[in-house]
Amino acid sequence: MTDLEHRLRAVPAAGPDIDATRLGEALSRRAAAEHLLDVAYGELDSPLGRLTVFVTPAGLLRIDYDNDPLDQALDEITTRVSPRILRSAAATDGARRELDEYFAGRRHAFETPVDWRLIRGFASGVLHATARVPFGQVTTYRQVATEAGSPRAARAAGNALASNPIPIVVPCHRVLHADGGLGGYSGGLDRKRFLLRLEGVLPGS
Repeated sequence: MTDLEHRLRAVPAAGPDIDATRLGEALSRRAAAEHLLDVAYGELDSPLGRLTVFVTPAGLLRIDYDNDPLDQALDEITTRVSPRILRSAAATDGARRELDEYFAGRRHAFETPVDWRLIRGFASGVLHATARVPFGQVTTYRQVATEAGSPRAARAAGNALASNPIPIVVPCHRVLHADGGLGGYSGGLDRKRFLLRLEGVLPGS
């Protein structure tokens, strides 16, 4: 539970029989109304496992796979963005809905804006270049390094992609070696293959 959740739960609830889900949404609405909520998070089930989505008023901040510890994400966001974090289905609904549509094959581009605050320096240039790679197409580590201003920094570009806090939406799965090799992927190569098959880059299994 985040610090904000502790603070809001100290306020008397609407009644003794309110369930946890309704209470959580009531807390998130109260936090938003009182301008206390800087970061909201919510989960969705996907073909790649459970995803946790973090959003701010500026846009999508982070997407974590189910092997990423939630406590670690909350600690990092508390330090780098704000401690005013709360679970909220309502606040994350737009981003989660777009991800559902993507996995169902009904969406080829995301409309939710991206909040780039967790990405800095050379990595920012690499990930902005990656964000421009269209659905169903691929690029190379060298190319995104070049677009970020350092043509010889393909290895550093790989490191930047490995730390991408917004996989899928900032599509680091579309970046390959120049010879067509998959390279790496922070979510594991099975997930990278799945995403490339979903987009028609690799043949289906």
